[in-house]
Amino acid sequence: MASHRTVFERQRPPEAQVTESLRDSRHAVFWLEDVETVNRPALSGTIAADLTVVGGGYCGMWTAVLAKRRDPTARVVLLEAETIGWAASGRNGGFAEASLTHGEDNGRARWAAEYDTLHRMGLDNLDAIERDVEELKMDVQLERTGVLEVAYEPHQVRWLQEAGHGQWLDRDAVRAEIASPIFEAGRWVKDTCALVHPGRLAQELARVATDLGVEIFEHSAVSGLGSGLGSGRSGAVDVRTTRGLVRSRRVALATNVFRPLLRRSRLLTVPVYDYVLMTEPLSPAQMAEIGWQHRQGVSDLANQFHYSRLTADNRILYGGYDAIYHAGRGVRPEHEDRDASYRRLASHLLTTYPQLEGLQFSHRWAGAIDTSTQFCAFHGLARRGRVAYAAGFTGLGVAATRFAAEVMLDRLAGETTARTQLEMVRKKPLPFPPEPFTKIGIEATKWSLDRADHQEGRRNLMLRTLDRLGLGFDS
Repeated sequence: MASHRTVFERQRPPEAQVTESLRDSRHAVFWLEDVETVNRPALSGTIAADLTVVGGGYCGMWTAVLAKRRDPTARVVLLEAETIGWAASGRNGGFAEASLTHGEDNGRARWAAEYDTLHRMGLDNLDAIERDVEELKMDVQLERTGVLEVAYEPHQVRWLQEAGHGQWLDRDAVRAEIASPIFEAGRWVKDTCALVHPGRLAQELARVATDLGVEIFEHSAVSGLGSGLGSGRSGAVDVRTTRGLVRSRRVALATNVFRPLLRRSRLLTVPVYDYVLMTEPLSPAQMAEIGWQHRQGVSDLANQFHYSRLTADNRILYGGYDAIYHAGRGVRPEHEDRDASYRRLASHLLTTYPQLEGLQFSHRWAGAIDTSTQFCAFHGLARRGRVAYAAGFTGLGVAATRFAAEVMLDRLAGETTARTQLEMVRKKPLPFPPEPFTKIGIEATKWSLDRADHQEGRRNLMLRTLDRLGLGFDS
């Protein structure tokens, strides 16, 4: 069977143009530079708490905020190994998707009987975020503009035609929205996604938490959990850091991509690196060239997909495609500055918008995604109900972390709710195998996904088998 060349190969820009576009880019995270931060102390000594939250990303921050809103008298402590929002929460694209299941197809395939409930809960959760932003006066640049799903190959047009959601846009209509000569069709899904400034969301959650009375300690990496005073659900859990200890009635673990503190969770996620470029602000003339007046988020339908959006000052964020796993599950700074991935992204953006002559990138960065075999978050309890955890958001955690926080708080309180009764919450995903089998399996799956993109979407035997087993790899 002859290999199909994608549009990014058929219309590849000159290498010199790619090199020039990246010439002045810095290896730095735009979102983290574009926000005011607060210096917070490290934990020192021994304190007591009603709830200790481990992790200062979205999941941990939402857990702390919602815990104080449930019980303003509770003493809530949050421990962050570095600084608030420095990892995935400050590096993502800012797509707050309503989906709790990484899309409808994945949700229906895994939890068909409860998918409609999960869909409604996801929309309710996104609505709640929008209300919180307004009521708590959170400056996060929220725009509920939805997502424009675009097709640039004939088989992707067919997939969009068969989809039942959103507003169908033919070639003329999609190019009237965003003037890319490679867009062949689109679907604008307006109600299921909001765009936010990731760095500001993390810092504003920290501000709100502090205003509510949460005690936040940075540079306080947790080294382990120990048995404190008492036993059963009434006993304490000792949360140890290098220089301190919190004796806590309940603990919520929101460490996500980083090595789990509970041994039982250590094979349930792998860190997958996602790469991102940010352009300089587009001039009014450049904006006129591409349109994009409704400021939607954009994603495409390839297995190796791209996502893009505009910032408040009309920069283009462009990321995705490469999803790189390093054997051993390591999360290390040296994995972040990958020239091949940045050059590929720059080339693909220049193919998408060839009219943006002289486009320059200002920032390039990467972040690790906590990928699970079910492509969305899983939940658990440990230490006789005194410790709750959630992880495995697989790149769709900006909004889903708030839902996960509610689940953890329900379960720590011993409450039976509609959330805790979900099969998605009660059952764990299949684990990844130990090395070297994880690395071998991921590389074989990635090769198959790339081949499918070059075979007009046709999935080989390996992918079809993984589909039947409910397994796979995604970012």
